[in-house]
Amino acid sequence: MARDISARMEEHGKVPRIHSHVISVSRHMQESRRVMQEKILKISACFCVALAIVACASFYYLPKLHDTRLSFGMEQLEQFILTKSENSGISAINTDVKANFPQQLRVELPAGCDASQVEVRQNYNSQTVDLIIPTDEQEFLYEKPLVGSSKNISDVFMDYAGGKAVIEIVLNRVFETEKTCAGKYLYLDFLSPHEIYDKVVVIDAGHGGSKPGAIKQGICEKDIDLAIVLELKKLLEQNKKIGVYYTRVDDSNPSFDSRVDLANKADADLFISVHNNSTTGPGLSKVQGTQVMYDEKKPDKDSKDFAQICLEEVTKSCGSVDKGLVAGNDIFIIRTAAVPVALIEVGFMTNEEELTKLNSNDYQKKVAEGIYQAILRAFEEGY
Repeated sequence: MARDISARMEEHGKVPRIHSHVISVSRHMQESRRVMQEKILKISACFCVALAIVACASFYYLPKLHDTRLSFGMEQLEQFILTKSENSGISAINTDVKANFPQQLRVELPAGCDASQVEVRQNYNSQTVDLIIPTDEQEFLYEKPLVGSSKNISDVFMDYAGGKAVIEIVLNRVFETEKTCAGKYLYLDFLSPHEIYDKVVVIDAGHGGSKPGAIKQGICEKDIDLAIVLELKKLLEQNKKIGVYYTRVDDSNPSFDSRVDLANKADADLFISVHNNSTTGPGLSKVQGTQVMYDEKKPDKDSKDFAQICLEEVTKSCGSVDKGLVAGNDIFIIRTAAVPVALIEVGFMTNEEELTKLNSNDYQKKVAEGIYQAILRAFEEGY
């Protein structure tokens, strides 16, 4: 009986229908869970993206908030910096006002400061003029204190520190600064060396600073070079008709560019570089004497003839061996000099006897005298 009922149920498909319904419900539940999981993942992803956007925005705005806080908390400093940047450069010179004075520049000084108190520092190597003005009123720098012409001026920088205002004027060539004081005004004129002197010479002491040149028996070439130049300086200072500029007068090491620029921008009549020689190899320690390098690619008068004058006068003065002229266009300061140039190799430091001489003050004075006579002779011969 039971078998018959079951058979009839199976014949009518009732058992399979119940089983199919159960499977359908199960699949529906699984599908619902999958959809729910996808929704959760999408919501999580959206949340992460939103969080990232907020983080990026905070990085973008936080500096601005910081700047805003600074601008409110340090308003005077911000205004000082803003005005400073606006008034640096050539625009710092008020060229619109018609000058009623003959000089190139007039500096209106702050209250309580007399023009005689202003210190003028000139650096010929960098072609800069610094005005050091004692004052507690830093604001005056940003009220166009400079009036006049910007001719021959390539830049202007202003700063204030420690109760002193500094105005740095960058010139485009070597000039002599003429200072005139008149009450609250300081007047400046920039004159080319040839407006002041009959002749102009640039003297270069080789090497310097961290570049010692040749070193023999603990003696550095840079020190001998400088010692000779300082002796030459004493002689040249006695001749007021010759304007002389030095690439260095201490243990510094100007760049090759600045050495040559000094000669070129001063429009020098003569450019002399003082060095000393050395050799390597067996038997070469016996080599001694004076050589002078010149630019073989320039007309003879621009370098070779002047080098010959230097060679003759130095060897005559100190009694050194004449080792002749040496072509030196491969040397930077010789090749790039736009004025008559000679590089004097006074002696060989690898020769023990000559090194002793080179390191003695008496011999250095003789070398300096020879160079000085070479300068005078060159001018006599039309340089």
